[in-house]
Amino acid sequence: MALKYILAMLSIAAGMALAEEPLKAPAASGGYVVVPGTRIPLGLINTVSTKHSAEGDRVYLETVFPILVNGRIVIPPGSFVAGTVTEVKRPGRVKGRGELYLRFDSLTLPNGVTRDFRARLGGIDGRGGEEFDKTEGKVQSEGNKSGDARTIGEAAAAGTSIGLIAGSAAKHLGMGAGIGAAAGATAGLMAVLLSRGPDAVLAKGSTIEMITDRPLSFESAELNFGPAQPGHFSDGPGPAPSQKDSWKRWPF
Repeated sequence: MALKYILAMLSIAAGMALAEEPLKAPAASGGYVVVPGTRIPLGLINTVSTKHSAEGDRVYLETVFPILVNGRIVIPPGSFVAGTVTEVKRPGRVKGRGELYLRFDSLTLPNGVTRDFRARLGGIDGRGGEEFDKTEGKVQSEGNKSGDARTIGEAAAAGTSIGLIAGSAAKHLGMGAGIGAAAGATAGLMAVLLSRGPDAVLAKGSTIEMITDRPLSFESAELNFGPAQPGHFSDGPGPAPSQKDSWKRWPF
């Protein structure tokens, strides 16, 4: 009797243990997963800037380096990525930098296989003057304080030269130089106050980095690319040169 009781209790305990064990989904055969956090280099097909882009505008890119999973190419170069401009902030007339925010929405492999997803910007081409804030995921235009100071200084110098000429004619060199410098500095200051700072520009041909925030799963049959050829994203001029040397900026 005692033996039957013990066996019954053991059977109940075993059943409870099985019930508490979570069910595991069977592993997909022939599947490949690009894990979250994967960094994917992209080339810009179209230019994006705080001057010409608006919230909701589309961004078109191509992958420029193969992404492998378990030794197999899952995302080959020439795959297309579509994104969206989510926010644009123009640079201020007195202070404030231009700001761009991007979101990545879909991936299309060269054979037409497409996945919708969400990914964020992880880095930008370092050859341009723009800066990338990793904490907020925004692209900022460069500051231009030195350019503003140079604008005022060069305008003052030009005014001094004109004042010297006028003062020489009137036989008042010192007065003419002082008046010319003051007038030139005032003109330079007005030019600074009436013009915006440099815009943030991600030019066609620039390389940026995308970071995935969710898994991308593909079956083996979806990764047959055949003779598909990669695209040529680098037709553009690449990153825009620094705007700090372009001090002659006009209001617009």
